[in-house]
Amino acid sequence: MPVHDQLSRYGLLLGNFATGLSVLAPAGMLAVLADGLDVGIRDAGLLVTFGAIILCFGSPVMAWLTTRIDRRALLVTTLGVMAVGQAAMALAPNYGTVLALRLAMLAVAAVFTPQAASTIGLMVTARERPGAITFIFLGWSLAVAAGLPLITVIAGYAGWRGGFAFSAFASLVPCIMLAIALPRRLLGPPLSLGSFAGLMRNAKIPLLLAITILFLAGQFMVFVYLGPVLTQLTGASHGTIGLIFAMYGAMGLVGNVVASRIIGRLGGWKTSVIFLSCNVIGLSVWSAGASVGLLALMAAGMFFLGLGFSASNSVQQARLVQAAPALASASVALNTSSVYVGQAIGSGLGAVLYSGGLLRELGFVGVVFVVIAIAIWALTRDRPMGTPVP
Repeated sequence: MPVHDQLSRYGLLLGNFATGLSVLAPAGMLAVLADGLDVGIRDAGLLVTFGAIILCFGSPVMAWLTTRIDRRALLVTTLGVMAVGQAAMALAPNYGTVLALRLAMLAVAAVFTPQAASTIGLMVTARERPGAITFIFLGWSLAVAAGLPLITVIAGYAGWRGGFAFSAFASLVPCIMLAIALPRRLLGPPLSLGSFAGLMRNAKIPLLLAITILFLAGQFMVFVYLGPVLTQLTGASHGTIGLIFAMYGAMGLVGNVVASRIIGRLGGWKTSVIFLSCNVIGLSVWSAGASVGLLALMAAGMFFLGLGFSASNSVQQARLVQAAPALASASVALNTSSVYVGQAIGSGLGAVLYSGGLLRELGFVGVVFVVIAIAIWALTRDRPMGTPVP
């Protein structure tokens, strides 16, 4: 494979890493942010909630508005805005400025993940496409496995400004790589509003998107408030919290690999419930540990949550593409939007419970969301090839 193609692939992977880190960075340093900006944990958590609201609308809208723009110019500009935005946040004087800069930056960042998937699809053959898309989506898993632990440790020693500065650097690196290596004049098939309307006319698509929203909401009930809850219930240090983030992310990578190995044999429907069940197990074990303040049990819950997180989303995307192959680029945007809707619901409701002192109840509420997702999953059984869809 030519060096430029390799550099482009790794640039797209690291671009997803940077996007994931841009979205999730506040969760890795929530207590430090709250102290440094002189706000409560709930308000610091709203940086994730409000950001997710911007992203859930921005992903499909930006995919539509930018469909005719050269992908090299689009992706390089997007990463440049992310780098500048987070550098500005590192220098911001107060919470209001951080929030305004973050929302403006994420409105642009919404374009990267769906357009990166579309871009790599234009660069490879149809046979190589599934593996290439899976490869660049590993960037999101790496953001949790390596990026968030680094943010936690950096913020613990250099403060929240250091955390945002690192995230800015993480955006700058793939920006340079793609500016050098990504081919010019890459344009995909144009998306129209009718593309999205066509997806929603498929009876299975709204159900699959609802599953994404629900299981992510259940996850983010715990994920965003992981650090403060562990500190308050178990006295965990920044280092311990960073290690738990790292374990969670590492299990996300493992889950993705396992899902990619078994989905061809079991099919999307059966594979999906395996990893959705991991979410239920993880939230249940976490809740049991939180009830008695036992760090080892709470860490075990994060082990299973990590195993279920990335794999569940990857299988969801595969099932969406299978349900409407001709509209794959639109389904990537809608599923990405659904991920952010789930994040907004989970982090927002989590903020309410946290501010009400209901730390031990976060996981139990999360279980309810994922159980509803599994109930909907039962209605989405894959049809044998050749069976007409009503």
